[in-house]
Amino acid sequence: MTAIAIRTENLGRDFGAIHALDSLSLQVPAGIIFGFLGPNGAGKTTCIRLLLGLLEPTRGRAEVLGHDTRTQADEIRQRTGALLEHSGLYERLSAEDNLEFYGRIWRLPVAVRRTRIKELLSHLKLWERRDEAVATWSRGMRQKLAIARALLHRPELVFLDEPTSGLDAVAAAALRDDLSALVAREGVTVFLTTHNLAEAEKLCQQVAVIRQGKLLALGHPNELRASIGGSRLEVVGRGVTDQILADLRARPEVASASLANGRLLIELRQELDSAHLVSDLVRAGVQVEEVLRGKASLEDVFLALVEEESER
Repeated sequence: MTAIAIRTENLGRDFGAIHALDSLSLQVPAGIIFGFLGPNGAGKTTCIRLLLGLLEPTRGRAEVLGHDTRTQADEIRQRTGALLEHSGLYERLSAEDNLEFYGRIWRLPVAVRRTRIKELLSHLKLWERRDEAVATWSRGMRQKLAIARALLHRPELVFLDEPTSGLDAVAAAALRDDLSALVAREGVTVFLTTHNLAEAEKLCQQVAVIRQGKLLALGHPNELRASIGGSRLEVVGRGVTDQILADLRARPEVASASLANGRLLIELRQELDSAHLVSDLVRAGVQVEEVLRGKASLEDVFLALVEEESER
């Protein structure tokens, strides 16, 4: 039986008339990277603060590592690590001195903390620059160090609140790669909040999608992609007329068809062999140069869920 790291039942938090989190019920299995997805203001940070016992819920309950967040918050924070909106770093100190400081706070024995500091900094490719003041580092390097801080005391569960926010594409990709390798090596559960859907698709084994405090979907990224239909075709070529577009849109297996920059984009309602559809296009006079096939992304899932919720 899979161990459960986090369990919530109708968890909610109000700020006046605003439902920041509205009746959230979910389970997070231990040992995975769990993505908590939603736009800014969706309730992601509020949820983390509730799970850490930093906020009292307005209703419902939650357990983290078997501890009740209302009555056992100290035990939860002893067994978890967190990187929230502030890195927790002292920029005038060196990287090594920052971790040394936090190692003493966690009361790690001298030999243990020094071994652990070298281990983390080496794995994150920061060891050679350990004596430099953190203020001189790039934002990406500081974020890596902040993750090392959160993992220093070997927590069973780590909360990361949008760790790549504000990073350029190269720095964000490097941080994702390091995080994925580090998590696999440490065997830790990660609760990752992000509004970067491509990031979650690469990192997470399970995701939850929320909007305005409400849970819209929960499952493996592949399950969520499958929930909104089949695949998509991108046909590169010439000769697509308005009539051909109209005929495509009338086909029962086609959800939508559009023409953009010389590319015919076809969304299919279900997984099927597309060879006959391409053959029909050729017979209709389309000069097909290339056919690309792909599946719906998490971004497509999110947009479909938001559209569905808005129509209710």
